[in-house]
Amino acid sequence: MDTRTLRRDFLKTAPVAAGMLASAVRALGAQASGSSSRVRLESFNFQGVRLRESHWQMQYQAAHDYYLAVSNDDILQGFRAAAGLPAPGNPLGGWCAKDSSTVLGQWLSGMSRIYRATGDTAMRDKAVYLMTEWAKTIAPDGDSRMRSPLSGQPLYPFEKLVCGLVDMQVYADRKDAIPTLEKVTNWAAKTFSRDRTPAVPNPSNLFSGQPREWYTFSENLYRAYQVSGNPEFKSFAEVWLYHPYWNKFATTPSPADAWGVHAYSHVNTFSSAAMHYEVTGDPTTLRILRNAYDFLQSTQCYATGGYGPDERLLPSDGSLGKSLESRANTFEAVCGSWAGFKLAGYLTRFTGEARYGDWSEQLLYNGVGAALPITGQGKHFYYADYRLNAAVKVYNRSAYTCCSGSYIQNMAEYHNQIYYKDASGLYVNLYLPSEVTWPRPDGEVKLVQDTRYPEAETTTLAFEMKRSLNFPLKFRVPGWSRDVSVKVNGAAANVACKPGTWATIARTWKSGDWVEIRIPLVLRYVAVDPQHPKRVAVVRGPVVMAQDRLAQEPVSGLPEMEATLNKWLVPDAAPAVFRLVPPSGANVTAKFQPFYAIGESYPYRMYFDLDKPPVA
Repeated sequence: MDTRTLRRDFLKTAPVAAGMLASAVRALGAQASGSSSRVRLESFNFQGVRLRESHWQMQYQAAHDYYLAVSNDDILQGFRAAAGLPAPGNPLGGWCAKDSSTVLGQWLSGMSRIYRATGDTAMRDKAVYLMTEWAKTIAPDGDSRMRSPLSGQPLYPFEKLVCGLVDMQVYADRKDAIPTLEKVTNWAAKTFSRDRTPAVPNPSNLFSGQPREWYTFSENLYRAYQVSGNPEFKSFAEVWLYHPYWNKFATTPSPADAWGVHAYSHVNTFSSAAMHYEVTGDPTTLRILRNAYDFLQSTQCYATGGYGPDERLLPSDGSLGKSLESRANTFEAVCGSWAGFKLAGYLTRFTGEARYGDWSEQLLYNGVGAALPITGQGKHFYYADYRLNAAVKVYNRSAYTCCSGSYIQNMAEYHNQIYYKDASGLYVNLYLPSEVTWPRPDGEVKLVQDTRYPEAETTTLAFEMKRSLNFPLKFRVPGWSRDVSVKVNGAAANVACKPGTWATIARTWKSGDWVEIRIPLVLRYVAVDPQHPKRVAVVRGPVVMAQDRLAQEPVSGLPEMEATLNKWLVPDAAPAVFRLVPPSGANVTAKFQPFYAIGESYPYRMYFDLDKPPVA
């Protein structure tokens, strides 16, 4: 389809699509509730889930307060000035020195999702104001004025804008969001470059594909199609399908030539593949998603779940382990977590399999969940540092980069990956202090999760309901776990707890019933890659432990036996903190604590070279 035809069709279908909005939103609700044959499990779609007090709830709350306080006039200043409108306020600075193209779409997305998750009307009102005031700056021809500060191209920020406007419709109940999106997409359809050059390994250019990151573009256009019913969104989405890269995974999780390209965007592109599958049902695409996930887990991920040193996917020849000797920019922690959360979430929904929740868990505790908070004038975390011997957490030198956009989306996503449901059962995916309200045709169920996991080994699930109901409760048994056990109302229950699957308790539940799940948190080693079997991280349950380096003590001679490791590291006074006490009686003060507990500029060490390969 040429650009003139696409433009004409957008103009022709826009009034029709506007009339379809109410029914389309109902259709989206049906899709989100699992009526699609391609969805095995449903998330709660940011509704009915509340975070309770924890490190991650406090991280979310601090982010919420930060974004709510950013000046609306500062966010809008550049757009208003470009449109010749009164432009009070000051530019945000950093990547948003000219305007807030880099972040506006993601901020609208995160704010609207937070509103849906928490009912926070102040956050919704801010998002509505930003959207409606920005809409006044759209050029008469439909130019959204979105431009990347790094390349000057419109594609990257426009893709984020599509997400934000779709979310304003779906989660903030703004009926004007999709007509606005149709207007600016009509302009995009007739002006965007269609070069679509695939990315290739290029030592001097992370973004060798042109236009930059075009292969992430389909995801939210497909979502716009689902919401609006306008087929031209679907047609435009299909312009940007990344078959040259996706097809590398069509028959194998071990392609020979998938490395050397930008890491975050090439994980993020699989969210476009996921929406292609959700809309079309193409079985090859689902196979691609499964294989891509396995490729990432087996060849690209550190013990944290992070990936992409120097923002690149690496060949599976030991380069991952070698990177720890020099790369401080080990993992693009915030954006990379966002891409990982999405891929894991899509695969959980499509397949119904528990194993994909393991990556969500890793990223929650060790990825974005271990990031420094956004603060000041757009000062935020970007790279996580896993280097041998001397690593630190530091803020990025530029303000308001891409990670300040995905950070708020990650914070909202915490609400969306804890629980799932299907037509009959309730699923617990993440162990986080929280509660969920589950409306059912035969009565409402409220489940409250009380836990200090991953510092403590148990989580308690308590039911509140007006009447007794029969349904299965399922919970994810982590793939790394061993000897998981269950009690129901204080009595041991005979429940099969196979690692990497859902454990099931099927019974009639009444208000006051409670389930205790015990997941032993033993210390173990995780090698960085097969080529470096002695280069390991110390991991406790799902949490990567970091050695406190303030004492400037190198840790050498750690035992290769994991059983011995559990004897030498003894609990300290603080929760989940351990002291190294070797049998020699040496005066060693080195401590190990969760990576998420490490603060700014605090020296730590995450990976260690053992004398011998570890033995479980």
